Amino acid sequence: MRAETRHQLKEDRFSKATFHAAEQTVHWTVEHQSTLLIAGIVVAVVALIGFGGWYYMNTQDEKASIELGAATRVMEEQVRPAGVPAQPGFPSFASDQERATEARKKYQAIVDRYPHTRTADMARYFVGLNSSQLGDNAAAERNLQEVAKSSNKDLAALAKFALASVFRSENKDPQATDIYKQLIDKPTTTVNKITVQLELAQFYESRQKPDEAKRIYDQVQKENPATEAASLAQQRATKLK
Repeated sequence: MRAETRHQLKEDRFSKATFHAAEQTVHWTVEHQSTLLIAGIVVAVVALIGFGGWYYMNTQDEKASIELGAATRVMEEQVRPAGVPAQPGFPSFASDQERATEARKKYQAIVDRYPHTRTADMARYFVGLNSSQLGDNAAAERNLQEVAKSSNKDLAALAKFALASVFRSENKDPQATDIYKQLIDKPTTTVNKITVQLELAQFYESRQKPDEAKRIYDQVQKENPATEAASLAQQRATKLK
């Protein structure tokens, strides 16, 4: 299979995980006829280096994506019931915590080995999620904030949405609310407006702010009539005191 074809297949495979290629253009200007030959050589060298860098980065990203798949499969392994020993040939974990710890280690290894790849950004996102699951809010916040700066708006939105949950667990309500409002104002393919609205409304409910929650539920019904989201919003609004 040609390298170009493999690269395209990889792009298609990870489109759901919101990887987007970053492109750069090098511009060269020749001002004097006497330096035309030298300039031509320099351009050729720059182009060669650029191609080498492109090939290297895509090769690294290909390797990283394979490791990302392996790390993700860890989170799909079964957790054994208490007291049940591991069975040879059947990977499993004694607890959710043990599984999350192993997965985080693998995701972090990808970040460390392939720091400048797009796959590393996705791996860092999962490091943040697993850190949150393990109760390591400092690491979760640090990694998710880093991913939230990504030029990939879909991945950045996922990180922000997860970061809001971390802030909630730390009782940093203003920061969490601010993120939700940002995502509502600028929804993405991965984090749509309705999802964030319902999450924010539930957050208000948990903080004993029924009026704020009802306002959002009413807004969801108004903006999305005759939909499942509207029906859900209506049910939740009815339960408010």
